Amino acid sequence: MKIKSLLLLGGVGLLWLNNSQAANILSNKTTLKIIHYKPALADDITIKGKITDKSGPIPGATISLKSNLGVGTSTDGEGNFVIKVPADGILIVKSVGYKTQEISVQGKTIFNITLIEENNNLSDVVVVGYSTKKQGELSSSVSIISAEKLKGVASNDVISMIQGKAPGVVVSSASGDPTAAPKINIRGISSINGGTAPLLVVDGNILGAYGSEGATYSPNDVESITILKDAAATGLYGSRAGSGVIIVTTKTGKAGESKIEFNSVVGFNSPSTGKFKLMNSQQLYDYQKTFSNPNSSVLNNDTNWWDLATRDGMTQNYTVSASGGTEKTRYYVAGNFYREQGTVISNDKNAYNLRTNLSSQLTKKLKLSLLLNGVFTRDNYANSNSLGDGYLNLPFDPAYNVDGTPVDPRITPSWLGRDVENFLHSTQYNLSYARSLNLSADVNLDYNIVKNLTFSSYNRTTFYNTFSVDYYDKRTKEGGATNGSLYNSTTYKNRLLSSNRLKYENSFGENHLTVLAVGEAEKSYYDEANLNGKNLPAGRPVMSTATDIISNPSGGTNEYNFSKYLSQVDYNYAGKYFAIASFVHENSSRFGINKSGGDFYQMGASWILSNEQFLKGIKPISFLKLRASYGTTGNAEIGDYPSLGLYSIDTGASYGGLPGASPSQKGNPNLTWEKQKTANIGFDIGFWNRIDLSVDLYDKRSNALLFFVPLPSTEGYKGYFDNVGALKNRGLEFNLTTKNFTGAFKWETNLNMAFNRNTILKLTNDKDAINPGGSQPSAVGRDIFDWKMPIWAGVDPNNGDPLWEKVITDADGVQHIAVTNTYAQATRQYTGTSATPKFTGGFTNTFSYKGISLSTFFNFVYGNEVYNDSRAYFDNDGLYESYNAMVLKSGWNRWEKIGDVATHPKPVLGGNHDSNQQSTRYLEDGSYIRLRNITLGYQIPDSWLSKIKISSARVFVSGDNLWTGTKFSGIDPEVDLTSGVSSFRYPLSKKVLFGVNIGL
Repeated sequence: MKIKSLLLLGGVGLLWLNNSQAANILSNKTTLKIIHYKPALADDITIKGKITDKSGPIPGATISLKSNLGVGTSTDGEGNFVIKVPADGILIVKSVGYKTQEISVQGKTIFNITLIEENNNLSDVVVVGYSTKKQGELSSSVSIISAEKLKGVASNDVISMIQGKAPGVVVSSASGDPTAAPKINIRGISSINGGTAPLLVVDGNILGAYGSEGATYSPNDVESITILKDAAATGLYGSRAGSGVIIVTTKTGKAGESKIEFNSVVGFNSPSTGKFKLMNSQQLYDYQKTFSNPNSSVLNNDTNWWDLATRDGMTQNYTVSASGGTEKTRYYVAGNFYREQGTVISNDKNAYNLRTNLSSQLTKKLKLSLLLNGVFTRDNYANSNSLGDGYLNLPFDPAYNVDGTPVDPRITPSWLGRDVENFLHSTQYNLSYARSLNLSADVNLDYNIVKNLTFSSYNRTTFYNTFSVDYYDKRTKEGGATNGSLYNSTTYKNRLLSSNRLKYENSFGENHLTVLAVGEAEKSYYDEANLNGKNLPAGRPVMSTATDIISNPSGGTNEYNFSKYLSQVDYNYAGKYFAIASFVHENSSRFGINKSGGDFYQMGASWILSNEQFLKGIKPISFLKLRASYGTTGNAEIGDYPSLGLYSIDTGASYGGLPGASPSQKGNPNLTWEKQKTANIGFDIGFWNRIDLSVDLYDKRSNALLFFVPLPSTEGYKGYFDNVGALKNRGLEFNLTTKNFTGAFKWETNLNMAFNRNTILKLTNDKDAINPGGSQPSAVGRDIFDWKMPIWAGVDPNNGDPLWEKVITDADGVQHIAVTNTYAQATRQYTGTSATPKFTGGFTNTFSYKGISLSTFFNFVYGNEVYNDSRAYFDNDGLYESYNAMVLKSGWNRWEKIGDVATHPKPVLGGNHDSNQQSTRYLEDGSYIRLRNITLGYQIPDSWLSKIKISSARVFVSGDNLWTGTKFSGIDPEVDLTSGVSSFRYPLSKKVLFGVNIGL
């Protein structure tokens, strides 16, 4: 029978009929006996495979059966998967940040699948907590800065390199000194008395609060930096993460990719003076003639002390690294030398770093990683008050004798300067330096117990030693009174950390579950010794040559320990719904015996709406995710023995040559953790795979603040630590990235901004302010750094007197503002301004075309007021005629005659009515925008390099801090934002650098 027709009968079965048979059935001429028929299905087969991208395995990718989404699995940490499906089935392979693929099984049992990335960074794997995740799967507020984004700015401190590159992360420095570390805070100041530095984690192990130790790694070895900001992000570090967490991941080798790289940067530094300028002899002589009678002979000298105190220096940075390996063993070895000459004389930084990162898959189940790192630094500090004298010394005084030797003012009767010192004479003989050695070793084990269950043990030991010298030669002013003096200090610290982790990870269809349990212990030991000697021979800065001591030797030892137990559950469904929850219990020896433990919890959830069917048709939206989190974090940075009753054993309590002790600190067995409660909501949205926007709103409240409560002298103790007070920070952050051109010519722009407001909610013993009489009282209901001081009312046009506001209360209790020229009558008032910026941020543009690249990076701070304290000395209206004076900024003028509307009072010898006392006169707008870095590079074509057997080469020229836009009258508006004060600022360095990157 020739089959020509197919007839479906009620879904019961199929009959193959010829045309006449079909026609008879349809016309009811034929009766059929219906037999139930079950169609044959293809047999299920077991498929094994590996999913990768161009960089390597993709863990957590989901594989499901198209005809039955309940059948599915996900890849393990090496990208491998196993699934049982019909031989004729179709697989759907998905991973956040990659294009979804449909693959026909067609009876094959082995698959190697390569996923193609979407045109965004959602597939980037980032380190969060004790594990890794793709960026698109995060339920929390996290900023990731890759090694590529860290390039450009020349520094030996990676924290200074992230300035302006992540919203809500404020890096500030009160000094351009290369030996001085910057300060950093994340989402505002989260404590008042406790430490506010974020927790630093390097390669998966806690290092401690940033700045608690010396250099621990070279920025050249950094692969990426992850900044955790909200509670769900800080998660398992929550017990010590009240101020945020910075995770540094160093470089590792890649299988089958052996590389040798050489990077060299050499450049020149020059001091930046901003709008600030000091007077020369003629200018100072003309100015002093308005209020005194200087002798014209002073014009015989015109010494530029600022130029003598500063210099053009050099920056050098050289790195050689080798990396590579096989599928089983990988390595990264690097050596680095960094040297930066400060722009103030006698000041420089030298650092030597050697790192070795090794990992080996010893067996199918056991992996070993060994990370060794050593950093040696030698810091030479500016000494002999060279910076202060550069500001204040008179141009009338000579720097050198006729024979070219530096003048010693002590034996120069004609010397006019008040401080009678010439730093050029002293720096010939004086020394100030420190050397340090920091060694660390990590031994990490990962053991796959059974399928989906892994045990890991991460262990670190560190050794840190410093030795510092301050030597004042007997031939100098500083050493003359003691016939030569020497101050030696040595410190030693070692830490042991062991973190043991059990991780279960599995997929059930489209459900993916990860459960983590961790037990962790840390112990630290620290000691120091100080010895101060005098009566040393000239030029012999060795303690054995001292014949006497300045004060009794001093020193001490400190120890602390932490122990922690935690658990975390991480769940996602179908690559659309994500939830995470964790609980941490941690004990610290720093807290009272009754409450040494603290309990912390975190939870977060996110929803990728763009993976929902109802958004598939909206073409402009390439990605959309909503996020929310809430949790608690803690702070233990308050010293090592705050809960104990302490006695002080020192010379003040000694009697009859025998040691004595006096009460110092009262104990508090109930002292416990300072806690922060943080709520965060946010969203991430992408358009056309070219525009990415992330927005976060947060509310962070600090409770049980750690305070030192002073006691009256009748108590016998100075005071005790207690948990009192509350503080809140609220803010908005956003990060916008646009790919403006994506062809041969590429142009990408990034803008990030953050707005934060802090408010003190409560203080100890119901006090209204921490420091009621200070310029920053830190009062309840106000910003920690609100300014309060007499308000400058200008200059009296009738006589040139300074004026301040005076608040007068009339008989009806109504207050009125009057003015007074008597400083003691001026009223201290809140100025309505703060040292806290209204917003901060950064702006980057990156261009590239056929091997040529250009990047420009600006950072900015807006809305903060800086107190220019140094103006009280060189902008003093005649009080310090033996100091130099600043040239008035454009738009400023001095009072000269009746009717003048002036910014500066009439100068009077000995001062004009205390005009230089603290007031808003010296409070200035600290807003600025700075061209932090500009880099022009060229990638030499491979065709040119192949002839000389070089795999890659790039040459570049860059500039740091080349331009700053600001109204500030001082050297530089950037200050430590936790104080808001600028005083005799070490100048920022402008740098022009030339570099080459070569790969073999």
